[in-house]
Amino acid sequence: MFETIRTAWRIKELRERILFTLAMFVVFRVGSVIPVPGVDASQLVKFFQEDTIFGFLNIIGGGNLENFTIFALGIMPYINASIIMQLLQIVIPKLKDWSQDPDGRKKISQLTRYGTVLISIIQGIGYSFMIAEAVPEKSFLSYFIIVISLTAGTSFLMWMGELITEKGIGNGISLLIFAGIIAGFPIGVITIVEQVRFGQVPFYLVPVTIVILLALIVAIVGMDQGQRRISVQYSKRVVGRRMYGGQATHIPLKVNMAGVIPVIFASVIITIPQSIFKFIDHPVTQKIASSLEWGTALNTVLYTLMIILFSYFYTAVQFDPFQVAGNIRKYGGFIPGLRPGRPTAEFLGRVISKLTTVGAFALAFIAVFPIIFKGLTGMNIIFTGTGLIIVVGVVLETMKQIESHMLMRSYRGFMK
Repeated sequence: MFETIRTAWRIKELRERILFTLAMFVVFRVGSVIPVPGVDASQLVKFFQEDTIFGFLNIIGGGNLENFTIFALGIMPYINASIIMQLLQIVIPKLKDWSQDPDGRKKISQLTRYGTVLISIIQGIGYSFMIAEAVPEKSFLSYFIIVISLTAGTSFLMWMGELITEKGIGNGISLLIFAGIIAGFPIGVITIVEQVRFGQVPFYLVPVTIVILLALIVAIVGMDQGQRRISVQYSKRVVGRRMYGGQATHIPLKVNMAGVIPVIFASVIITIPQSIFKFIDHPVTQKIASSLEWGTALNTVLYTLMIILFSYFYTAVQFDPFQVAGNIRKYGGFIPGLRPGRPTAEFLGRVISKLTTVGAFALAFIAVFPIIFKGLTGMNIIFTGTGLIIVVGVVLETMKQIESHMLMRSYRGFMK
């Protein structure tokens, strides 16, 4: 990896892209210390450290929600809008047609931006009332400024993410989430040092934690890179005086085709009921909220089940065996030993079902292991399972993009 980075640094265009991405990170961190006008953030620290949906969003946003900066909403409204647009493509044929056309994809991107602004406004209004105790001057203008500041911050992050994708290296939105999570790394290290220093956890757990962290990283890399290659043979055909086809290729089916989306979905949805019940001042609702707190047995079980279910659901959305089988047949291909058409689709369906089972359970295990470890030892593994999966996934994807840029220039150095 380091050799690839050194080689990329020698290429002027790649060096400029890397520097531009780092400059955007600096802008992101500068914006992370600009507070929203009219809010006393000191009264919010304890609230956003609690195990609610807001604590999860605070981790993803690099502490911006806890400090209630202009980037407090983070990039999550854009992610939610993107997921909603993907789900709408299933039920609205027009959107599905747009997704298969370059001009249509531009329209979908524009609708996603509008959706991001709308979700930001709704969340901004909700947050402004939720933190009413931290707003000294309770007037319409004060709340209006809070909502506009939060919405503008998210819109700026969305624009900055698209700018990184265009002029930088990697997916801009993913890199901003990555930067937010990494920003909490020093705080995690300091917390562990303080726990050991004051005798809250034994010292021997430190090397154990490091080994476990490295093992989880290796597991995430293996899950991300793991794939089943389905051989496809294309028959020869003559067009005019030229012969086409006769080639053998393969279809790479990833073990974890859904990526980190099931973890994000499950993390957000599982904490919504707990947060709602917590705001209702009644003994029954408070008891339910306590049983659903992050790290409890019920919460962990539900979290695991939802990750598995969302993995199956999102994989089904992303991969249609009948469509793939139809494309193979359309171009004169076939899987050796199988007839084109329905038998091929059924075979692909069985394979993807087995891969999804392995990927879903592996994803769920990696996501909940840090929770179980903390429950047993009282010690964090610096990153949450969600954060670790996102960080490793973004690093791998960014390295792939760097290598693809180098391949386009036929640079032989990194092939050695």
